[in-house]
Amino acid sequence: MSTATAMKDRSLLGLKDISREEILSILDRAAYWESQSEKLVPVLNRKFAVNMFFENSTRTRFSFEMAQKRLGVQVMNFSAAASSVEKGESIYDTVRTLESMGVDAGVIRLKPSGVLQELAERINIPLINAGDGNNEHPTQALLDLYTMRKVFGELKGLTVSIIGDIKHSRVARSDLWALQKLGAKVQYCAPPSMAAPELAEHAPYVSMDEALKADVVMMLRVQLERHNEGLFKSTAEYREQYGLTEKRAASLSGHTIIMHPAPVNRNVEIDDAVVECERSLIFKQMAHGVPVRMAVMERALKD
Repeated sequence: MSTATAMKDRSLLGLKDISREEILSILDRAAYWESQSEKLVPVLNRKFAVNMFFENSTRTRFSFEMAQKRLGVQVMNFSAAASSVEKGESIYDTVRTLESMGVDAGVIRLKPSGVLQELAERINIPLINAGDGNNEHPTQALLDLYTMRKVFGELKGLTVSIIGDIKHSRVARSDLWALQKLGAKVQYCAPPSMAAPELAEHAPYVSMDEALKADVVMMLRVQLERHNEGLFKSTAEYREQYGLTEKRAASLSGHTIIMHPAPVNRNVEIDDAVVECERSLIFKQMAHGVPVRMAVMERALKD
């Protein structure tokens, strides 16, 4: 196997082009890591990884770092705000510099879409996508699937509604590709200004009433920082039309679960009282991020 092929197989750039079997393999390995009572199992203690975040993140960065440290990985954290990137150094040169220092793998989060794929073709270490513009966020989707599978046993036959800012959501894309490969039906619900028309051929857009009939109701954060101009008159108006209010939550079927990739705009896309209600798995999703990312890091770094 060539070096380029090996790097491709160990990288995780997205879920659109990964096989169903590979997804299941990662989920199974995540279950193994979640079952371990010891927090520190240093099977990768001779490996070095760098977390390169060219876009702000808290949950994803800390989740990766926790996963890496539990595996014994030597971790370096990189912040673009304190780097040569601010002085004009290209992202490629930054990653290439870190590679030349002997790093074994890189976790990378970028604002522009498409750059990660170009980097992966030129870099000779495995790269893991921690958020790629509005393209993909594969580890978030994997922990979403992992959460659903723990509740329902399997994903085949489930209906999953993804509601909210589809246009700017990489989660809506990664979840779509992965869920469909595992036999689930995906449907979207969004204001017209937040819809992604190019995804309509892959998943239908439905009304809010129809979306709430699903097995899984996945609310998305309204990404205010990505909007150059207001896409709705007020957050109150958005909540009224597309928010998961207490009233709407009370109308869900008894088996329906509530999810959200977080961070949450409380009382905008989801009411405060619903965030931690009995059927909400939002914080369990966050907890599942660590074993899932342990599985992904192991896949990237194992000899």
